[in-house]
Amino acid sequence: MTAADVARPAAPPTRRQLARAGFPARLPAGEWPASRQSRSEILALLACPPFALATVSGQRRRIRGAGLLLDWLEDQAGQTWQQRWLASGADTAGMAWRQETDRWMRERGQYTQCAHLVMSAALAALICADIVRPSLAWFVSGAASHGQFLGTMTKTRDPEGFARLRALCDGDPAVSQTVSGLALHRAAVLAGCHGGTLAGITIGDVLELLQAEQGARVRRTAGRSVFYRMLREMGAFGDQAPATLREVGTTGQRSPAELIDRYQIACRPIRDLLVEYLRERQPALDYTSLESLANYLGKLFWSDLERHHPGIDSLHLPADTADAWKQRLRTVTKTTRDGSGGKSEVTLPRLNFRECLTPVRAFYLDLAHWAVEDPARWSRWVAPCPVGAEEISRRKHQRQRKSRMDARTRERLPVLPVLVQTVDRHRKDTADRLAAARQAAPGGTFTAAGQTLTRSATTRATGKVWADDPVTGRRRDLTLEEDHAFWAWAAVEVLRSTGIRVEELLELTHHSLVQYRLPTTGELVPLLQIAPSKTDAERLLLVSPELADVLSAIICRIRGSSGAVPLVAAYDRHECTWSPPAPVLFQRRVSAENRALNDHAIRQLLTAALARTGLIDSATGKPLRYTPHDFRRLFITDAILNGLPPHIAQVIAGHRDINVTLGYKAVYPDEAIQAHLAFLARRRALRPSEEYHAPTDQEWQEFLGHFELRKVATGTCGRAFATPCIHEHSCLRCPLHWPDPAQRPRIAEIRGNLIARIAEAEREGWPGEAEGLRISLAGAEDKLAQIDRRSQTSTDLGMPSVSTHETAPAGS
Repeated sequence: MTAADVARPAAPPTRRQLARAGFPARLPAGEWPASRQSRSEILALLACPPFALATVSGQRRRIRGAGLLLDWLEDQAGQTWQQRWLASGADTAGMAWRQETDRWMRERGQYTQCAHLVMSAALAALICADIVRPSLAWFVSGAASHGQFLGTMTKTRDPEGFARLRALCDGDPAVSQTVSGLALHRAAVLAGCHGGTLAGITIGDVLELLQAEQGARVRRTAGRSVFYRMLREMGAFGDQAPATLREVGTTGQRSPAELIDRYQIACRPIRDLLVEYLRERQPALDYTSLESLANYLGKLFWSDLERHHPGIDSLHLPADTADAWKQRLRTVTKTTRDGSGGKSEVTLPRLNFRECLTPVRAFYLDLAHWAVEDPARWSRWVAPCPVGAEEISRRKHQRQRKSRMDARTRERLPVLPVLVQTVDRHRKDTADRLAAARQAAPGGTFTAAGQTLTRSATTRATGKVWADDPVTGRRRDLTLEEDHAFWAWAAVEVLRSTGIRVEELLELTHHSLVQYRLPTTGELVPLLQIAPSKTDAERLLLVSPELADVLSAIICRIRGSSGAVPLVAAYDRHECTWSPPAPVLFQRRVSAENRALNDHAIRQLLTAALARTGLIDSATGKPLRYTPHDFRRLFITDAILNGLPPHIAQVIAGHRDINVTLGYKAVYPDEAIQAHLAFLARRRALRPSEEYHAPTDQEWQEFLGHFELRKVATGTCGRAFATPCIHEHSCLRCPLHWPDPAQRPRIAEIRGNLIARIAEAEREGWPGEAEGLRISLAGAEDKLAQIDRRSQTSTDLGMPSVSTHETAPAGS
């Protein structure tokens, strides 16, 4: 193997670099006709419309400044005005470009404050006239006067384009005047840097400008998405351009080669083999599975081997090498933070250890199988598999996981009402505070939801409501608090009411609400249509009245001014794809545009909601946490425990196998107790009644020694401690009831009352009532018989006497 085969490749490009590569910016032009004009032609151009100013004094100052500026540029090297501008060093100087002109004027004795100002104004005119084109870095540094440059550019370069851009910004109520001005300024910068009109601006130009702003740490960074959206609506990018700036920043799905190259594998033949293997498996896998397979084989398997065994180049692993790799795979190192903020690394056991071994074993077995079909391509890579069949057995792991999940469900299901009440109360409190703050004047004090705040006096019209908290001394965004509280409540309610997956939650649209007419009664019932996700099968869920209220509140909140639900594109970060624009229900307003919520935002909202409940995880002692999938387990467990047949729960949950549904159901001790009691009742009904004789005093006392005695009105209850009463406290019917002799008159009175009630029931024709009363009567008579047996005095039979007559031996 040559050195080139083991040379470690360069680091793969980042997602941002890949996005920029997909939308390249226009390259700066070396020269153009306007930059080759003579001095007299330029001055004549500035004296004619649209560059001529309305006032004579203003026009005179512009011509004077342009003359000084052209004199300074003529002293620089170059054939065109652009070449002289670059040679002067002013372009790289940024805001300090004025120092170059000041030094030049001082050397000539022409420096005055007025000359300095008129040269700055003249430079803006020359840029708008396309005489010179400064770089983006020069513009971003703030070297051009914002108002003066923008005003000249909108009048002289593409007035119709700028007017249309301004009209689009003004027509959107969510776009403030500040954001509108920034959009116009950015368009003017791109026109001044690359020349041409607004119709010539490309997506790459926009990305380059925004990256330059970020690199220069420009304070005015708001409205970036609005700037892109307005240019797209103008038609500058064409019909196939991504709908939002966020879509431009995503690279989409990576190829198998790009997935493997992330791990910088040094051995080139092995790298090529892994790429070819992924390409063979790609048609049968979704992108998430393909990316996971690349991580198992590229990172956890071969990259780990190269890191600990440099120069390795064969799949035939020695036994000690394979054992050492599997031992390393058993643990994972994580970085944690302590209470003081310090970082520390801890080594923890890897829970999915066998899930990492399975792809490696499948990799070796696939190569052996494919080598039979295509030996020329795969036979050279056939090697003994370092992972045995017994090593990937997951029965014990699945049982342990089932136990952990059941314990997690048992802990979270009883406290679910606390979470529901907390999110609902927080939603109402934040809404009350926001409403009270909007009615209060800036600087005024208001009280809502038990808190006294002062509305902040802000100068920027952002649409947000701020308030100062006198207790903490911090300024609070009441609009953001209300928004987070509402979506946390909506997520909890929908998840707990439907048991759907989080990706199914985020894919709910206005079209998901459908109606179904029952064929028997003709009644219309609302249904929620769940789009195909994990199992690629859609299903319909019945919408309860409570869920209907939640969905109605969501739709009312996200409706636009036209009354329709806005269309937004959602990004699937697992599949790395954008869905077509749709009326998604879980969307909110961010930076003057509607954005669909993602699973990361849902998890953050749930974590914040749980923190307000004060619930503590009994295992860790830390605040209790819910994941979106916990609600799915809680829904299935609660549904089956309340009588829903498991096969119906399977259909609602969208599982292909009923064993998966039963795996989600946590078995409760109370359920086992109730099942056992029912079993005993059925067994007693089948066995002879003689087997259930009344216990003797000695047997009863021994039995009660194992339980805590309970006093009831007519005696003692022998029911086991912490178990429910299966007879609903009908003590006279219960065989565990041990009557007190002192309560015999009361039991006799109850028997007489029962006899009278039976007669009444028979007289009125109530056979069911009479049958139940007869059971109670039989129990009362049995208790009286027990008391009578215990109260009878013993009879002395004396000692038996021995007969004096001898008995003849047998057979005598």
